[in-house]
Amino acid sequence: MALTLTPEMILVLGLVCFTMLMLVLEWIRADMVALLVVVVIGLTGLIPSDRVFNGFAGNAVIAIIAIMIMGAGLDRAGVLGLTAQFVMRMARGKESRLGLVINSVTSLFSAVIPSQALAALMIPVTSRLSARTGVPISRLLLPMAFCILTATNTTLIANSPLIVLNDLIASANANLPPGAQTVPKFGLFSVTPVGLALAVAGVLFFYLYTNKLLPEREDERQKVTPGRTESYFAETYGIVGETAELTVTAESPLVGMSIGEVEQLHGAPLILAIKSGNDARMAPPADQVIWVGSVLGVLGPREELNRFANNQLCRLSPRMRQLGELFNPTRAGISEAVIPPSSRFLKQSVGELRLRKRYGISVLAVTRGDQVYRDDLRAVSLRTGDTLVLHSSWKALQEVSEDKDLVVVTDVPREEQRPNKIWQAVGFFLLAKGLALFTNLDLSIAMMTGAIGMLLSGVLNMDEAYRAVNWKTIFVTACLIPLGWSMDSTGTAAWVAQEVLLHLGHASPWILQLSLALLTLLFSQVMSNVGATVMMVPVAISVAVATGGNPSAYALIVAVSSSNTFLLSSGHPALMMVTGPGDYSARDFLRAGVPLTFIVLVITLVAINLMYR
Repeated sequence: MALTLTPEMILVLGLVCFTMLMLVLEWIRADMVALLVVVVIGLTGLIPSDRVFNGFAGNAVIAIIAIMIMGAGLDRAGVLGLTAQFVMRMARGKESRLGLVINSVTSLFSAVIPSQALAALMIPVTSRLSARTGVPISRLLLPMAFCILTATNTTLIANSPLIVLNDLIASANANLPPGAQTVPKFGLFSVTPVGLALAVAGVLFFYLYTNKLLPEREDERQKVTPGRTESYFAETYGIVGETAELTVTAESPLVGMSIGEVEQLHGAPLILAIKSGNDARMAPPADQVIWVGSVLGVLGPREELNRFANNQLCRLSPRMRQLGELFNPTRAGISEAVIPPSSRFLKQSVGELRLRKRYGISVLAVTRGDQVYRDDLRAVSLRTGDTLVLHSSWKALQEVSEDKDLVVVTDVPREEQRPNKIWQAVGFFLLAKGLALFTNLDLSIAMMTGAIGMLLSGVLNMDEAYRAVNWKTIFVTACLIPLGWSMDSTGTAAWVAQEVLLHLGHASPWILQLSLALLTLLFSQVMSNVGATVMMVPVAISVAVATGGNPSAYALIVAVSSSNTFLLSSGHPALMMVTGPGDYSARDFLRAGVPLTFIVLVITLVAINLMYR
């Protein structure tokens, strides 16, 4: 019996179109869009009111929270530091071997750590390895990010679309036509054969073709170390000169002026520090007033510093006598940091962030693609993937990076945080995996057991656990799950499947599966992979039921294809985060992404059909 389009179906389709449009245009924040959608679903009664917010208590969301906490615990315990040492020993400084080892190790971690969190953890590690070996970072970061996505389907532990899949299957089972067989849920390693094939393909692809696919330009980014900052930042951003002390005399017109007013003067150097009386600090805020005897730590060319000192009646000393401790390279310096998609700094101007006052960090430049901003920085509004050039103490830099608002790219001195807790971190992580694999516990309970174990054993404290959770991801996932439920409960998914079959009804199962996979990967390029999965899985199951196919295979094809997002830098947060540090262009993504997209698509279809034949 043919389905007719009902007002409820029209409303659901309207919500789907609205969600896609807003996620693409970014007129409204993704988490706010998701919240708006779930509220509309509740107000219109598309699903029962007592189920509207069940996504927040769903197995998928709790599991994702626990996995994020455990990933942070592994980082706190120094697992990634040991990883960098292991990669160095295995690679022995050879570029081809270094890329192979980094991609292989990243693929292993990708099976257990969410992709965005893993990218944030591995970018500094890769930068450190690049700095120590001299291998251009542009030849390392893009393959690393792509391998995160090819290997993320190895287990249900770290891949949000795969975790959400079971919740969507439960909803689909409740709305199957009479007599239809229910779709079984996926186990922790149900997808492992497919994931391993994709992971191996990604590593081999870049091992064989990195030199042909990635640009051969001279890359200076591997030189970004505390000892090489001057030449690198001069060549890349035009930040030239040397540090010096500028002492304000009683005759100086700077007396009584604020730091912000001095910075507006013609020929003013970069003001990085100030000492007034016994109080010395990095990155003085714009409203701090300069008094007689204040000592300014400044950066600029020697000639310009001399000219400014003469014009402003100040004494210039090239030797850092009073501020030397602040400018000690082991304690402070210039660094680069990337704005990740989850950052609270997004869409705020540099001035609004007040980084100097809040953290003691000076922003020297902002780069976006090929454009470098150095003038009127306070008015620059930040976007995902922007690279900031900062001057700060390493301690302040570490504090702000802990909140996940910045991902530090530069190889800077970093204290090992809790290396004495490494065995507890690894032990509780393995316990969580064992519970998920060998017991009948839900994934959420198994993963949360490991997270609680890390908290009780001191690997993390509760404040660090809260900071480890990407709440934007949690809200988007929890609020979009009811949209998938409403597609099932209102019959929208069945109607869309019916319309698909009207055009492809005589096509082979391979063509149907290919069409679903292509739609999913195209949706994932412009919106979140969770959103694409939520929208497409109900349709895929309905198509499978209508044509006599295996619903598990069709649903899995959609979930795996949602990570096949290699064509655009905006296709996935992990790709957006490496664009700035690697200085990649759209052409770089297309050159490597087009063949890899095709390879992943073919392997996905073949491997899943072999599993469910």
